[in-house]
Amino acid sequence: MPYPDVRAAAKWLCDAFGFRERLRIFDHRIQMTVGDGNVVVTDSPVLAPVRVMVRVLDADAHAARAEKAGAKIVNPPTDQPFGERQYTAEDFAGHRWTFSQTIADVDPTTWGGELVE
Repeated sequence: MPYPDVRAAAKWLCDAFGFRERLRIFDHRIQMTVGDGNVVVTDSPVLAPVRVMVRVLDADAHAARAEKAGAKIVNPPTDQPFGERQYTAEDFAGHRWTFSQTIADVDPTTWGGELVE
């Protein structure tokens, strides 16, 4: 994820979305822990908006925290027919983050999906 100031971005992501810094790589890259995964933020003068989806345990609480920290809530927490409660926030660099909480185990064929194993 490109940001104009990688350290400022890391701090903001920690404050707004609850991420944690895992590893700093010189002064141009920081690996962040989010849930069971990681995302890397990089120092870049060229910004192209990126979209990312992240699992959370409580979409409503997460959205409240994000908004309080200055995230623009683009779509508020909403139940989806595929068993997820999701919201989308835009960060200060224009990246869009969708956070998704599983609320029901729904058969994919009921909403147009197809399970492939």
